[in-house]
Amino acid sequence: METVLITGGTGLIGSALTTQLRSAGYRVIILSRSKHESHDERISYAQWDVDKSYIDPEAIKSADHIVHLAGAGIADKRWTKKRKQEIINSRVNSGNLLVKALNEIENNVKTVVSASGIGWYGEDGVKKIAFKESDPVANNFLGDTCRLWEESVQPVELLSKRLVVFRTGIVFANEGGAFPEFVKPMKFGLAAILGSGRQIMSWIHIDDVVRAYMAAIENKNLNGVYNAVSREPVSNKDLTLKIARARKKNFIAMHVPAFVLKIFFGEVSVEVLKSTTVDGSRLRDSGFTLIHPTVDSAVNDLIRSKY
Repeated sequence: METVLITGGTGLIGSALTTQLRSAGYRVIILSRSKHESHDERISYAQWDVDKSYIDPEAIKSADHIVHLAGAGIADKRWTKKRKQEIINSRVNSGNLLVKALNEIENNVKTVVSASGIGWYGEDGVKKIAFKESDPVANNFLGDTCRLWEESVQPVELLSKRLVVFRTGIVFANEGGAFPEFVKPMKFGLAAILGSGRQIMSWIHIDDVVRAYMAAIENKNLNGVYNAVSREPVSNKDLTLKIARARKKNFIAMHVPAFVLKIFFGEVSVEVLKSTTVDGSRLRDSGFTLIHPTVDSAVNDLIRSKY
């Protein structure tokens, strides 16, 4: 029984991954700032405090693999100067702490799998050629965040650890993230198209995200950066209408003007309205297959399972 140490283990991806790891026979240690008790022999908790640069050494000693998901929510709050710094620090300082622990504490960790985001790429160009892993980082806040995020864990390779980084698209899940926000207006019979609705969203179903992390742990040939996205990017308008139709209720399609979004969300609205088309072929070429490669498959699965 191998052990996987997870940061951000109670978040959207971390919770789903913990369930899958347990089912697959792994032991899971979740790093947390507060003490927790577990009634499951395969799941335990260990303390860490990024601000105090502390991590339970026994957790590092026990781990065979580390999955690094910790980070303040990108769109949870308005982007004040303070919030932007929190978003960066939560990722970079935690990555630095993991590297420091792996360097100073005797361990048997073979693999480190770290989250990143497609915010690395910025906005589609005029030719709308899908972004690949080799494309340069965007010169904006999310680009800087992703660059610093990835750089914080890069030194693990110097410690002879296999490093896999997933630049993950918008995760579709019923338990959190963007998808429930698309569904909410439909309770009032509205299909709310954001801005023009033409902006392209590169997304991935939660089940496929979890499977990608499982593959990174188990497939020793996976190494480096991969875009974790479906093979079918979708416009905001098409996604909104597909969700509305899948709900099988009468609805009125309406556009929410960009200026309204800016009033409510501030600078975050820029990310809501931008178009980012990302190519996920490198991960698929490694042998990874998607359970939900198309928008219809993902939407129908999520709507059918909850609504």
